[in-house]
Amino acid sequence: MTGSESLLDYLGRYFPIVLFIGIALAFGVVTLLISYLVQPKYPEAEKLSPYECGSEPFSDARMPFPVRYYIFAMLFVIFDIEVIFLYPWAVVFDKIGLVGLVEMLVFIAILLVGYVYVWRRGAFRWE
Repeated sequence: MTGSESLLDYLGRYFPIVLFIGIALAFGVVTLLISYLVQPKYPEAEKLSPYECGSEPFSDARMPFPVRYYIFAMLFVIFDIEVIFLYPWAVVFDKIGLVGLVEMLVFIAILLVGYVYVWRRGAFRWE
């Protein structure tokens, strides 16, 4: 802000941004309000009953999940991260040369050993 520029001129440059944010917030609030006012209100027993995937629940919702689900999710994340590491390596491959190739081969070999280990342990069997 220079000496000849007033505070009002300085803040005036941000007026379109503030106006856009105000319009966006007003649109969201008005849309929710109209939706609440015009929605049909028929609280029937069938609509208020809990369901899962369109079928009636048949057991307690607080039952423990088997650890297999979590192991399967962790394995997915681990091998997904391997693919994520391959992209930046491929982008800079021409700069890192043979050393980078060897390091990536070691990285993939370590993950391949882990993959074979969990495969033999039966972690990929969905029972």
